[in-house]
Amino acid sequence: LRSLAADKGYDKQQLRERLRELDIRPLIKHRIFAPYDHAHNARIDDDRYAQRSMAETINSAVKRSLGYAVRARTWYREFREIALMCVVYNIKQAIKQ
Repeated sequence: LRSLAADKGYDKQQLRERLRELDIRPLIKHRIFAPYDHAHNARIDDDRYAQRSMAETINSAVKRSLGYAVRARTWYREFREIALMCVVYNIKQAIKQ
């Protein structure tokens, strides 16, 4: 993991510092409290940050078509279930084309 993109709801300095300790670049927009927050947001790579919105769009489409609940209880099985949901979604999209 090289970078983490998130919306303004995750704007917390402790999170940013912890990510940097792990050599992960935080792509999190700053909430606007002061003029320098505009400058912080201007420095964010827009191309990389735009990928966050594309991922959220796909997540929303998968949830609408296949359901939003994950039934597994362990982390590994949750991950596997989500990955399989994505595969099924991609197959459905390929069939439509």
